[in-house]
Amino acid sequence: MSSVGRSSVRDAHRVVVKVGSSSLTRDGGSLDVERLNALVEVLATRRETGSSVVLVSSGAIAAGITPLGLARRPRDLATQQAAASVGQGALVAAYSHAFGTHGLTVGQVLLTADDVTRRSHYANARRTLDRLLDLGVVPVVNENDTVATHEIRFGDNDRLAALVAHLVHADALVLLSDVDALYDGPPSREGTSRIPVVRDADDLSDVRIGGSGSAVGTGGMATKVEAAAIATGAGIPTVLTSTAQAAEALAGEDVGTFFAPTGSRRASRLLWLAHATSPRGRLVLDPGAVRAVVERRKSLLPAGIVSVEGTFTDGDPADLCRLDGHAVARGLVNYDSAELPGLLGRTTHELARELGPSYEREVVHRDDLVLL
Repeated sequence: MSSVGRSSVRDAHRVVVKVGSSSLTRDGGSLDVERLNALVEVLATRRETGSSVVLVSSGAIAAGITPLGLARRPRDLATQQAAASVGQGALVAAYSHAFGTHGLTVGQVLLTADDVTRRSHYANARRTLDRLLDLGVVPVVNENDTVATHEIRFGDNDRLAALVAHLVHADALVLLSDVDALYDGPPSREGTSRIPVVRDADDLSDVRIGGSGSAVGTGGMATKVEAAAIATGAGIPTVLTSTAQAAEALAGEDVGTFFAPTGSRRASRLLWLAHATSPRGRLVLDPGAVRAVVERRKSLLPAGIVSVEGTFTDGDPADLCRLDGHAVARGLVNYDSAELPGLLGRTTHELARELGPSYEREVVHRDDLVLL
């Protein structure tokens, strides 16, 4: 059981703070600059102590609702992307002005899951964020809603924040929304109590976790708990609380819910591969290949694949499954789905002799593979 407590958030040198759409918008969906300025005041104060701050901010789509004359958050992807295109500019402009009054510069970073699971893209994202922090800039990170499709979306910024915290080697993660803590039941029900600390999954075994309570946001309590699990599983202490209590949370005070670290850091890109991607297909393996991948941590070769399901291209994520369909790993595939069936059951040496040296390669390299 972890002995790390709330002081780890107070003393964190590098902290990632996520804020939800509902904390930055008015009832009608337009951007609430006063609430945004209040949050920036808290974060600027933290920066003055010498800490680095990365802000993962929702609100682009919500900020585009009023300028586009929409009555509510759009449901279809094309209109969401249009709203994000309009709203992202307004959101970053507001942050630039607010942080600028404190002498701080903002840098916009827009990501899709595809940007940070492919090896070269991931390295570039990490390098960019590290350099921004070295230069004293406050990175404002958001999912690139303007170009993201359903297949390459994170789905919510809570999970994105947890993954960014790992990407930048943060010492703490703070998840802010319009909910002040995790409760042991519906907060509106009499007798419901705040859960001050979660040390491991057993602490949540009897807790019923609900969905989103906001008309403008996408992340409900379940996504926040999932994000906390991703972060704490990678050794990053996490606090979940309301935006109104941001200052107290960053100061290590007893507000919200504190999630203690349950694991240690592992290869960052593989964490993204496990939690930020949706498989485009499935590779069904024979028992020998399953043992090689799971127990011996070997690359996946064509000889061990029984069948191919789905449609994908070189570099896409796919699940590696047992004969019973249970997924044991996820990896980035080095072949198109249309090309693979003719290679199954054959050795790489045989394929190289017949088809050329470019076929003497793994279907999934062990460096691009994570166990599930």
